[in-house]
Amino acid sequence: MPRQVDHTDRRRRIAEAVCRLADEHGLEGVTLRDVAACAQVSMGAVQRCFRTKEEMLVFALGHIGERIGERVRARLVRSPAQSPGTALGHAVTELSLLREEHRTEARVWLAFVAQAAVSKPLAGTLRANYASLQEVFTRLIEQADEVADRAVPLDPQGEARTLLALADGLTAHVLIGHLTPQEAQDVLHTHLAGLWGRRVPPSRAG
Repeated sequence: MPRQVDHTDRRRRIAEAVCRLADEHGLEGVTLRDVAACAQVSMGAVQRCFRTKEEMLVFALGHIGERIGERVRARLVRSPAQSPGTALGHAVTELSLLREEHRTEARVWLAFVAQAAVSKPLAGTLRANYASLQEVFTRLIEQADEVADRAVPLDPQGEARTLLALADGLTAHVLIGHLTPQEAQDVLHTHLAGLWGRRVPPSRAG
């Protein structure tokens, strides 16, 4: 009997190969032939999964976005008793990809962000990822603001958009060496503390 192919697993393997190659050479260096070799499948197998390179890149971006999103959600449910403000801090920290073990993922993510500037399909996938994360952040900010001692309520959607932009910006600044991971973490901590009107302790960096 002919061996059955797990197409879902194959597509994931191809997506992982795209990410490895993007980390090494950038998206410009990703070819169908190299992806096939990296994923240890034939060119025909890649072409049966994806009709074009752009379709393959869109799937790979969705794959890495899901992985980051799952990690953010897992961080939120790991400590269900935590306050909404603490949960928000954990979620944004996870999204910022500041830890050393996430450095490869950060390079690949920003490579896709740059490519999305000239690719409408990639831009559409990114917008969907950001919209999903913005909903999570908005909900946490609403919950935290209910118990915060603030004279003026926050704008949850506006603050959620700011946090998403801050997370990507910190990722980029750490990757190019403008900030250390600790300095980026301090920037994030200062911003979050300011939302709830807390005194910010001295930086641990340097």
